Amino acid sequence: MFRNQYDTDVTTWSPAGRLFQVEYAMEAVKQGSAAIGLRSKTHVVLACVNKTNSELSSHQKKIFKVDDHIGVAIAGLTADGRVLSRYMRSECINYNYTYESPLPVGRLVVQLADKAQVCTQRSWKRPYGVGLLVGGLDESGAHLYYNCPSGNYFEYQAFAIGSRSQAAKTYLERRFESFKDSSREDLIKDALIATRETLQGEKLRSSICTIAVVGAGEAFHILDQDTVQQLIDAFEIVAEEEVPATEPGADADQDAAPVEGTAPAEGAPADQGAAAEEGAAPMDI
Repeated sequence: MFRNQYDTDVTTWSPAGRLFQVEYAMEAVKQGSAAIGLRSKTHVVLACVNKTNSELSSHQKKIFKVDDHIGVAIAGLTADGRVLSRYMRSECINYNYTYESPLPVGRLVVQLADKAQVCTQRSWKRPYGVGLLVGGLDESGAHLYYNCPSGNYFEYQAFAIGSRSQAAKTYLERRFESFKDSSREDLIKDALIATRETLQGEKLRSSICTIAVVGAGEAFHILDQDTVQQLIDAFEIVAEEEVPATEPGADADQDAAPVEGTAPAEGAPADQGAAAEEGAAPMDI
């Protein structure tokens, strides 16, 4: 558990040059429910998984509106995420009051990163145990940033954080080159597919995910459950249509098997093989 007592204070460096409490905070982000962000030239879509501690309780809110042009999705300690989202709202209001214009997304992210970094060099503070995906639109276009508990921040075309986020990252890495020119509907569809990848076989429903959108001429808002469910249903119809397209190839393989002398493949085993391929097809997306 303890790293030779070098993790008792956030300001104490280990001989290897590491701050263990900062690393623990980053581990808290990995343990949180997944959050996903994607951006095109004109839109940013944020998605998150709603995880409940009990069937008797409601889920905690994971996506927050900061301003009409900025929103955040969080993974990690939700309490810290609420505090930081209120800080971001305050900064946007103060900037708008002073300069009568929206706060640029990049400037807000830098201020947020500086606030997080201070907690890594004060012995009476602890790092924020939350990672934030900040999506927004300003005069320079659409932006998606990831803010780390260490005070680092990075801009991405698409990114995922939280538990089982690697599966979503794998999907996003295959598709990210097309996101730049994607439409609003295509971005939402890709966000839903990436969210489904983090569920490990659990069926995607509107009750376990939240989708938010901001774009040109569209203020940041969270889609209602009925709209999300309609989008999920439309996506599932597409997936069902893709399964029969693979069946002719599967039948051709079955016909070729007896020619090669694999006689035991006749009858019931062949049907089982076809069923296995049908079940695996949707997971190839």
